[in-house]
Amino acid sequence: MTKKVTPYQDSDLGKKEQVTQMFDKISGNYDGLNRVISFGIDIKWRKRVVAILKKKKPEMVLDIATGTGDLAINLAETGAKKIIGLDISPGMLEVGKKKVLERKLAQTIEMVEGDSENLPFEDNTFDAVTVAFGVRNFETLEKGLAEIYRVLKPKATFVVLETSVPTKTPYKQGYSFYTKYVLPKIGRIFSKDDSAYAYLSKSASVFPHGDAFNNILRKIGFIDVVNKPQTFGVASIYIATK
Repeated sequence: MTKKVTPYQDSDLGKKEQVTQMFDKISGNYDGLNRVISFGIDIKWRKRVVAILKKKKPEMVLDIATGTGDLAINLAETGAKKIIGLDISPGMLEVGKKKVLERKLAQTIEMVEGDSENLPFEDNTFDAVTVAFGVRNFETLEKGLAEIYRVLKPKATFVVLETSVPTKTPYKQGYSFYTKYVLPKIGRIFSKDDSAYAYLSKSASVFPHGDAFNNILRKIGFIDVVNKPQTFGVASIYIATK
């Protein structure tokens, strides 16, 4: 079982409520801070997700934990007729809505407030579902994945972009030092919330990655499960089929 890590250890709120509160607080700085923390490499990773789905030619796409909408906006390149970006944080969605309007994509992309573990959609609705840096924030991982499975059409594609932990020296040691000491300090300097980026690095370190996550996807019912490590293993792209 995955160890449960929450943003605010002294809070009486559940993980879901704490994550909502945390992202609301950091929403204004989130995009810029992410570019700094990842050295901009997260942009390349999202482009790879888009390239995977572009070959599938999906018409209806759901981007869960869409945040400020970076991936949802990139997914417009797939030619999808409808893209729904869903997130539990109103603060993040407000930033995302402005970005969608600025790019004149409001006819294609709809930003929706919702819970990834109780999706407000019918069974077999989407040709593709994506999650970028969001599955580790699910309160109950398997429940969230089962909901994704439910709303996907048969033979549809699920793509996850998530942080992982390098296994080879010296990347493993470098990653550990960076996430434990450097990342929280950067977050503290630029963010209003001291706990947020400490949580994000800690949650990444305990999240099941690689074969462990592959096996969870198979347990839910997904087939053709593969994962593609990115940039020395600091992130992974998982691809699965319903």
